[in-house]
Amino acid sequence: MSKEKAPVTQAIRLLRQHQVSYSEHLYKYEEKGGTRVSARELGVDEHCVIKTLIMEDEHKKPLIVLMHGDREVGTGMLAKQAGVKKISPCDAKTADKHSGYQVGGTSPFGTRASMPVYMEASITELDKIYINGGKRGFLLGLSPQEVIRVLQPVLVQAAAS
Repeated sequence: MSKEKAPVTQAIRLLRQHQVSYSEHLYKYEEKGGTRVSARELGVDEHCVIKTLIMEDEHKKPLIVLMHGDREVGTGMLAKQAGVKKISPCDAKTADKHSGYQVGGTSPFGTRASMPVYMEASITELDKIYINGGKRGFLLGLSPQEVIRVLQPVLVQAAAS
């Protein structure tokens, strides 16, 4: 684990504002490494590392999807549950614009634009999750119940293997 000090990002400011209890985990970020690398670096199960994905519907309206690191989003399943025709991932530049974060460091907390949040329902069954803190190489450990309290996501079943 890195000895450097954890950054104070918009995500951290929002969590402090809501008095959320969390732990800070810095690790060596690897380009295109994803949750596989962060799980390995932190010594945790990749299933507990939660991806924050910025996607959009057919009208280009952005949304946030929280998914287990070892699962893919079934966009058709998600679209059906979100009541839209189609959902697809945003390109990196568009995702950065909506979130205010850089892809690879996107947190669902403290985003630039307010977006609906969809969270894979099975995430709530975990005791502790690791989710991006708003910078590449920086995860936060917290209870999924805190994510629900702060973000009030729509719980969905959209995990594809």
